[in-house]
Amino acid sequence: MAVLVGCRVLFHAFRPPMTNLDGVCRLQDVMQHVLVRRTQHARLASNSVMRQYSSDAKSGDDLSVRYLDGDDSGIVVFGINRPKAKNAISKNLVKMMSEAVESVKKNNKVRTVILCSMVPGIFCAGADLKERAKMDQREVGPFVSKARALITELGNLPMPTIAAIDGVALGGGLEMALACDIRIAGTSAKMGLVETKLAIIPGAGGTQRLPRAIGVSLAKELIFSARVMDGTEAKTLGLVNHTVEQNESGDAAYLRALELAREFNPQGPIAIRMAKLAINQGIEVRVYMFMQFVIPTKDRLEGLAAFKEKRPPRYKGE
Repeated sequence: MAVLVGCRVLFHAFRPPMTNLDGVCRLQDVMQHVLVRRTQHARLASNSVMRQYSSDAKSGDDLSVRYLDGDDSGIVVFGINRPKAKNAISKNLVKMMSEAVESVKKNNKVRTVILCSMVPGIFCAGADLKERAKMDQREVGPFVSKARALITELGNLPMPTIAAIDGVALGGGLEMALACDIRIAGTSAKMGLVETKLAIIPGAGGTQRLPRAIGVSLAKELIFSARVMDGTEAKTLGLVNHTVEQNESGDAAYLRALELAREFNPQGPIAIRMAKLAINQGIEVRVYMFMQFVIPTKDRLEGLAAFKEKRPPRYKGE
């Protein structure tokens, strides 16, 4: 996902078509967050979960969407599944993810979305440059717009979203993770906004979301240097919330994300959505607007009643 910085380059699949650049750097407007989808993973036994990898998904599916059940009902897992292309962002993947995001956005029963990979060692390597090279120039603009809109919609999902980074997340792949509310990485994961190596800049929100996550100065350093860091360094800088030692099956970050989603599940779903909205918009509005806001829901009354009766609340999202 990228915006051209100097001369004409064939590169990172989120650059719109440009002519007469004359060495001018054109920075694209980036809309805010775009969220996620429910994906894969079957329950193994008790509380442990086994994640499906690409061999377990339907042939040809670039995205697996799994709605978990039982005690994990309300958790949706989006699993990117393009093993031959290192989960690179293609036209079909954008289409499938956009449909999945739209579906969960309208579903009030969805409480958390986890975005992960079904390909061991890879989260998302960025844009599909091979597909991009074959595109007619007239296809580029619409594709770029759809890809950016996807990430914006992912970031705007009303429920919590968690990116489970169990492998390489570069360029547009990291921008996708940055659109999620929370990021968890394996220690062996590799992350970076590497666009400046191609004389371009991050064009799908990376220049806005990275500074918000780690601060302006550090974000400039990482983008200027195109540095790739591992999970440990990412945690030190504040890029990810948690870092976990990778396991033999390569899904340690996903399992930690699932644990976190299970922590969210018992809480009032409407309250969580309103809290997310207040946090996201609170930076841009006056504090008192949200301090004075009361959530008029049945869940609120249930929470008060449960506290009074010293029992666990039974929230229904009403």
